Amino acid sequence: MPAPEGWRYKPRHALWDNKAVRAGALILLLALSGVIILALVREQTGTEGFLVGLGLAVLPVPLLVAAFRWMDRVEPKPWRNLVFAFAWGACAATLVAIMANGYATKWLLNTVNVAQRPDASAWGATFVAPVVEESAKAAAVLLLFLYRRRDFNGIVDGVVIAGITATGFAFTENILYLGNAFASDQSFGYSGLHSTTAATFFIRVLMSPFAHPLFTSMTGLGFGIAATLAPHRRVARALVPVAALLTAMVLHGVWNGSASLSALGFLAVYALFMVPVFGVLTWLTIWSRQNELRTIRTHLPAYQAAGWLTPPEPLALSSLRARGIARDLARRTGGPTAARAVAEYISFATSLAFLRQRAHNGTAGPDFTAREQELLHHLWQRRQVAQPALAQASAVVPVAFRPVAPTQGWGPPPPPSFGQQGWPGQAG
Repeated sequence: MPAPEGWRYKPRHALWDNKAVRAGALILLLALSGVIILALVREQTGTEGFLVGLGLAVLPVPLLVAAFRWMDRVEPKPWRNLVFAFAWGACAATLVAIMANGYATKWLLNTVNVAQRPDASAWGATFVAPVVEESAKAAAVLLLFLYRRRDFNGIVDGVVIAGITATGFAFTENILYLGNAFASDQSFGYSGLHSTTAATFFIRVLMSPFAHPLFTSMTGLGFGIAATLAPHRRVARALVPVAALLTAMVLHGVWNGSASLSALGFLAVYALFMVPVFGVLTWLTIWSRQNELRTIRTHLPAYQAAGWLTPPEPLALSSLRARGIARDLARRTGGPTAARAVAEYISFATSLAFLRQRAHNGTAGPDFTAREQELLHHLWQRRQVAQPALAQASAVVPVAFRPVAPTQGWGPPPPPSFGQQGWPGQAG
């Protein structure tokens, strides 16, 4: 049964377009920023201090990245987006922060009275650095929100992108702080647990590795909320990210300001303010991830009713456990290639559910039909491997999580005949 001519998927094969130009410009910018920031940090810390700082600063990075990837399990972001976010935080944002904070500190020192100069650095850390640093980190979230919109669906996406960006920023900043601490210890002959390096490592790496990710995640939260708002709500779509950015700046300022308090005051801010905020944000992100699974359970039955998916699939695709079982089953029967096909099928089906949700909420772009056909095309190519594995995996999903009835109104296009081996109009 051939499909209607008007909805056939026609992949684009443009070799050079504006996206390639933008990507090339960003790569060049990040590479240049990386070279400059490397030279600046090494100049301040010395070669030995830089190497020590690098070795210590890298320790929390895998744990933080793994935590954000765990949050993003429902619809993992493309690695290119995460690499860009981390590189922006580690190179471009830190370069802007070092230059702007340096100029601001010099201005404060040159304009305040001599007796007040000891307070100038504290003022800069509390009121200037949060504005500069959070704005620089927010630029990465804004760029992905504008130019990778199909990968930016809600709160989880915003928090993950912002968190990865802040992880890159904290990584470079920790190299600088730890390298300077080590250089200071070398000058004064300090070593061991009583050294400045050990104290800096304890506070920045062990005690508060989540500090920068927490601040910037507030900005990501705002962009995630904006992504769920309809296009006609332009004022709200603009104000929510701005309000979230201001919240990130306030949190950052409170944290930096606590460093000038006594040890007891610092611990009070940490225990009574920072930790609860971190807990609330973590809960909100996990709740949002569960909401993403509900979105899959709500919107995929429409494609099952149209014949694109088999009846067990919406159930299996809305369960992280069933997804893992399906990949394991495919790996045991067909090897790594089959497991990769199932993983890709899950990813495309998830994107399809989120695309339909955006259409249902009135936030889908003008390319909805083309994007829907593209995703259905990829599902069709992998169905023979993925559908049996998902059907077996659906048995582990509790009965209480049965999918709801398909949404009414417009529906997906009909699939090609199940007797066909390929996409309509293409080779098998």
